[in-house]
Amino acid sequence: AELAGVDAIHPGYGFLAENAQFAAAVRAMGIVFIGPSVDHLQVFGDKLSAKEAARKAGLPLLKGSDGAVSTFEDAVAAANNAGYPVMLKAAAGGGGKGMRVIENKADLEKAFQVAQAEAKAAFGNGDVFIERFLRKPRHVEVQVAGDGRGGAVHVGTRDCSLQRRHQKIVEEAPAPFLSARLRSRIESAAADLVRSVNYQTVGTVEFLVEDQRHY
Repeated sequence: AELAGVDAIHPGYGFLAENAQFAAAVRAMGIVFIGPSVDHLQVFGDKLSAKEAARKAGLPLLKGSDGAVSTFEDAVAAANNAGYPVMLKAAAGGGGKGMRVIENKADLEKAFQVAQAEAKAAFGNGDVFIERFLRKPRHVEVQVAGDGRGGAVHVGTRDCSLQRRHQKIVEEAPAPFLSARLRSRIESAAADLVRSVNYQTVGTVEFLVEDQRHY
């Protein structure tokens, strides 16, 4: 970028787009980073801090650990609270990586330290956490945009439920199978999150929907 004399960099989609160090390096060179602020990348690039921001904004969250679980005993307590099956996740994971389905305590004992080591090797961060695993959820995303001053809008939903190894393959917009009431709740919640953190530029808020009979 420096040799080419560019004015701005779009990071594409994936790991660079979520890398706060990359965004900071680009801006330190006096080049525009087309994406969120460094602070927002730090918050939402880590699943634990992202969940905490969602909690403060009043969004519904799956049961699980309040933060990273550093010991097997903490993991067992969190899994018991959430109820098996649970998902063991890398806090810094992404792209469908760093995720394991745990059916019982024996599975958790086998996987816990291995998952920590894999997370450290893959993402440079060994933090893992636990949340309830939904067997047949729909993966619904909401595209959002914020002006950095508390203004926010959503621009509709898309369904990303067709996946391979937790990685999206097909996206369908607008998301089908949602009642009008639930669609409105999901879209409003996404905008509320963006508004609560003064988010700037565009982004995506992801939701899991298991059973609409409760809405």
